[in-house]
Amino acid sequence: MCICVDCRWVDRCKAYHAVERQHGVPHLTAAPDWKPDAPRIHVSVLELEGGEVGVEWDVRACDSFDADPGRWQRLRPGAKLPS
Repeated sequence: MCICVDCRWVDRCKAYHAVERQHGVPHLTAAPDWKPDAPRIHVSVLELEGGEVGVEWDVRACDSFDADPGRWQRLRPGAKLPS
């Protein structure tokens, strides 16, 4: 899972915005204004049903990570937490 969901910067972060774009999900903000230090994005290639291929992007480490547990859920109350 992407560590960004529990980071204080998730709604302003350019790296998380790129992950949202890759997943094709609505952005928390249209124009993020904050650039993190050394985000490390893990990309997994997945085999899907019917022989299809999917790609999963997750930020697994970031020098700017600042723990704020539940931040994403507070920004999107009632929405399913991205996995």
